[in-house]
Amino acid sequence: MNQAKEESRKAIRRFLERHPETETVELVLTDLNGIFRGKWLPVEAMDKVLDGQFKMPLTAVTPDIWGRDVPELCERTGDGDGICDVVGSSIRPLPWLSRPTAQVFLQLNTEDGSPWGFDPRVVLGKVFEQYRERGLTPVCAPELEFYLFAEGRDNEGRPKIPATRVNGDCRIGGQLYSTEMMQEQATLLHEIREACALMQVPLDGLLKELAPGQYELNLHHVDNPLQAADNAQLLKQVIKSVARKHGQVASFMAKPFGDRDGNGFHTHVSVLDGEGRNIFDDGTDKGSEALRHAIAGLAEVMPESMLVFAPHLNSWRRLQRGVHGPLAPTWGYENRFVAMRIPNGEGKARRIEHRIGGADANPYLSLAVILAGILHGLDNRLTAQEPTTAGPGKPQATLPNTWTAALESFENSGFIADQLGADFRQAFAAIKRVEQSAHIHVRVGTRGEIGMNRVLPAARLQELTMVTVGLCHLNAGCGNITKVICAMRRKPDFITVERLVVLPGHGEGQMRLVKTAGQKEWLVVRLL
Repeated sequence: MNQAKEESRKAIRRFLERHPETETVELVLTDLNGIFRGKWLPVEAMDKVLDGQFKMPLTAVTPDIWGRDVPELCERTGDGDGICDVVGSSIRPLPWLSRPTAQVFLQLNTEDGSPWGFDPRVVLGKVFEQYRERGLTPVCAPELEFYLFAEGRDNEGRPKIPATRVNGDCRIGGQLYSTEMMQEQATLLHEIREACALMQVPLDGLLKELAPGQYELNLHHVDNPLQAADNAQLLKQVIKSVARKHGQVASFMAKPFGDRDGNGFHTHVSVLDGEGRNIFDDGTDKGSEALRHAIAGLAEVMPESMLVFAPHLNSWRRLQRGVHGPLAPTWGYENRFVAMRIPNGEGKARRIEHRIGGADANPYLSLAVILAGILHGLDNRLTAQEPTTAGPGKPQATLPNTWTAALESFENSGFIADQLGADFRQAFAAIKRVEQSAHIHVRVGTRGEIGMNRVLPAARLQELTMVTVGLCHLNAGCGNITKVICAMRRKPDFITVERLVVLPGHGEGQMRLVKTAGQKEWLVVRLL
C-alpha cells in the first residue's frame, strides 16, 4: 500500500473515532454528468472498505443523465466491477439527515489497481499531475449561480419563484445585489453557510443575482484543483439538500427560463511556480507574458472543449447573443461579456476568470479542460489576440452554437484525447449521443390531450432533441388521441393527428404528419 492510500485510510479512521455516533457512511462517486452515485453502508462495514475490498461497477460513472446504462460502454467493460479507493480528506458529516451519517468520496480503479480513466476525478488528477511534473501549482476558486424555486408549479407549468415582501411575486426584476432579498431568505442561506462550515467547504461570498430567485455563492481559492472540484460538488449538494429541507428546490440548470438569466459556473485560476510566485504577475497592470500564453491556449482549445462546458441541450439556451453567455473565445480586462475576464486587483492575485461554463457542467471535467488549456498555451508559448472591450453583441460567434456541433468537435479533438484521455473522450461522447434522444411510453384510455410536461419534467425535456412517445390505447374503440402538446416553455405546438415524423434534412420544426391505425401509435416529436 502506497503512502497516500495509507494516509487516506488513517484520516477516515480518525474521523470515525472523533464521531462515534456515526451510524451510516455514504460512499459516493461522481459520474461524468456530475451526479453522485454510490451506496450506503453501516459504519461497521468500513473496515472492509478501508482494506480495499469495496467494489462498484466500472459503469457507475457512465450512466446517462437519467441514470440508465449506456449500452456501448457496458458492452465494452462487460459491466464488471472496479475497486474503490477512499479519498480520506473528503469524509464529512451530512448535517441535514436525521440519523448520524458521514460521506466519503471514492476513486474508481480497475481490478489491477489502475485508475479508471472514465472517473472524472481521475481525469482531473491526470492533468494536475502534469502541473506537478513542471513544478507548478494551479490555484482555483469556483463560483456557482443557482435558482431557488418554491415547491409546485405556476399556472403556466413553470417553476415558481418564492414570493417575497420586497418583490412580491414579480417576474420582471430580480433585484440584483439586493441585501433585502437575501434577508428574506436569511434562514435558508445561513443554514447553507453553517452546513458548509461543518463540512469544511470554504464558502466565501454570497450575493443576489440578476433574475428573480437567482443567487451566487463563491468559494475561496485553494491550491489543489481536486479539492476545488470536491468543494464545488459539495456546495451543490449542500444547497440542494438545505433547500429541500426548507420546502424549496435549488436548480443548477444552465437556463431554467428562456427569458431570464442563466446559471454560470465561473472559475478563477492562477498558477504558482516552485517558489510560490504567481506566474501571471509581472508587476504591471496588464500581467505577464505567461498570462497571455495561458489565455491563448484556452482560446485555441475552447471550440473542441465546449461539450464539457455545455453538456446538455438546455446548456445552449444560455449561450446566446445579447446576454452574458460568450459566443467566442474572447478575453479582456474587467469585461463580463468575454469568455475570459482578467479581474483588476493586486498583482499577486492576477488570475483568469473562465466564464464559459454553465452551472450544469461537471466541476472535475471543467477544471481539467481549463487547466489543460492553460498548459497547452504555456508549453507552446502561444500568442493571444488583443483584449476586447466590446459588449455582448460585437464579437463574431466562432464557438460551436449547437449541442450537436459541440459533440462533433469534441469527438474529433486530439487535444481532449491527448490531455484527458482517449477513453474519456469516447465515453463522454457516447453518453451525449444517447442523451440526444429518448423513448417514453404513455398509456391512455380516452380521447383527449397529452401535455409533454406530464410525461417528463421540464428539466428533462430541455435536455433532449427528440422524444419518441408510444401511445398504447386500452381500448381501440374509444378513439385516438387528438392533441399532443409539446411544451418547451415557449408557445406550445398542438399536433392534431396520431403520428408525426421529422423530415430528414429539414430544419427544426419541419415535420411530416402521418395517420396510423391500430392500437399503438408512435409520435416522434422534435423539440424546438
